Amino acid sequence: MSFIEEINRRRTFGIVSHPDAGKTTLTEKLLLFGGAIQEAGAVKSNKIKKGATSDFMEIERQRGISVATSVLAFEYRDIKINILDTPGHKDFAEDTFRTLTAVDSVIVVIDVAKGVEEQTEKLVEVCRMRKIPMIVFINKMDREGKDAFDLLDEIEQKLNLTVCPLSFPIGMGYDFKGIYNIWEKNVNLFTGDPRKDIEETVEISDLNDSELDDLIGNNAANTLREELELAQGVYPDFDQDAYKSGDLQPVFFGSALNNFGVRELLDCFVDIAPSPRPKESDTRVVDPKEKGFTGFVFKIHANMDPKHRDRLAFIKIVSGKFERNVPYLHVRHNKKLRFSSPNAFFAEKKEIVDVSYPGDIVGLHDTGNFKIGDTLTEGEELQYKGIPSFSPEHFRYINNADPMKSKQLEKGIDQLMDEGVAQLFRLELNNRKVIGTVGALQYEVIQYRLEHEYGAKCTYEPLNVHKACWVEPENEKSEEFKEFKRVKNKFLAKDKRGQLVFLADSMFSLQMTQQKYPSIKFHFTSEF
Repeated sequence: MSFIEEINRRRTFGIVSHPDAGKTTLTEKLLLFGGAIQEAGAVKSNKIKKGATSDFMEIERQRGISVATSVLAFEYRDIKINILDTPGHKDFAEDTFRTLTAVDSVIVVIDVAKGVEEQTEKLVEVCRMRKIPMIVFINKMDREGKDAFDLLDEIEQKLNLTVCPLSFPIGMGYDFKGIYNIWEKNVNLFTGDPRKDIEETVEISDLNDSELDDLIGNNAANTLREELELAQGVYPDFDQDAYKSGDLQPVFFGSALNNFGVRELLDCFVDIAPSPRPKESDTRVVDPKEKGFTGFVFKIHANMDPKHRDRLAFIKIVSGKFERNVPYLHVRHNKKLRFSSPNAFFAEKKEIVDVSYPGDIVGLHDTGNFKIGDTLTEGEELQYKGIPSFSPEHFRYINNADPMKSKQLEKGIDQLMDEGVAQLFRLELNNRKVIGTVGALQYEVIQYRLEHEYGAKCTYEPLNVHKACWVEPENEKSEEFKEFKRVKNKFLAKDKRGQLVFLADSMFSLQMTQQKYPSIKFHFTSEF
């Protein structure tokens, strides 16, 4: 296959939603169609021995939530699909925001009973800002929930999207009879037996056909005809260009747990979703079809395999071919590195690949060279933009609970911070370590991983900080800046890169400081 054909058959997308809407279950079912796994695992029930493939960290299995973004790849209808299953829990939102820099399109999962929830709103807003094409999947149709039209209205109003249903439910909950596929003009009947439900679809091109009445009964058939007529009158026709530019969002209905409506979603996705898209760097826009290789690190995961203490940097390939054992330039360090065993993923299973193309995600073994946002190229000096660290909202001192293990603690904290789990600040006053996170659940994850992966124990102490801001003075030698440093000395810290950070103890004191020192800028993300 030629280089261009390889690019055109790639689809890289992320799955986002509020916790418990069914992202991980949907990911499992998509893998099932790709023939990648034989039986899909469920996230919830403790009776089922098989957990979900994409939740591979011990802590994820205990809690039944996803903590880390996992990368999965499979082939379907000769299309190579890369899925990034993101954590829905808001305490891990930062990991999800960063993942969105590495995808070309997104599937948004919505729970039929709960409708649009707050975490979905935040994530969709990020996708809208970046104009990422979105497909909406309304999940759990086999349970009682909101009316289809109410849900579509809610999506339009709360998420500010323009929807276009490409499948429509026949009843719901106890009366759920199946789905009419507008995209392919056929009916898929729901039996509740997941094995049968995949294969059997009945083609009905004319809705007035009496065959429809025989299949689902007169009442349901008449309701469906009325609803479809209404839907086609109210919602715009599907337009692929509008979808790709982020102005139109197709909607599908189904039940991921029962594997129902998932095939329709996947078939349509393969037809309409964009192949790898150009990406902006600090010097120019890079097109995937360029010959020179470029890529960037959007995630680092320490200890994917507890037996080997290994660290993997996840690289999204933007342009050109990435080849094994070829030296590439690490732009920030300005030195060449070669990689003898680049990995492709299937959740925790990895295999070594010789060549990867734009759209692919590759894992590189890392001995501490990489940070999130680093760019690799064939020699050109450019940096990709848009992978910030956010200002944390929770702060605690971290203390060593076992003096014999201080070296392990140092190393553990160092590696977990590189991973982007949280941010480390050192106070200027006494050099004490402060850990800042976006969500409180991260403290438990850090404590758990320090103990189980590094053999170090830590304790926390509360610290009253409202917000951390990165400080940018107009002139570092000015009297104003010197006075600011003297007066606010006990609130100043350095982050991991050595940038100065102001830890404001309340909203009020932050506003007072901004008024008192007008020549100093305070930033809420580290990318300025």
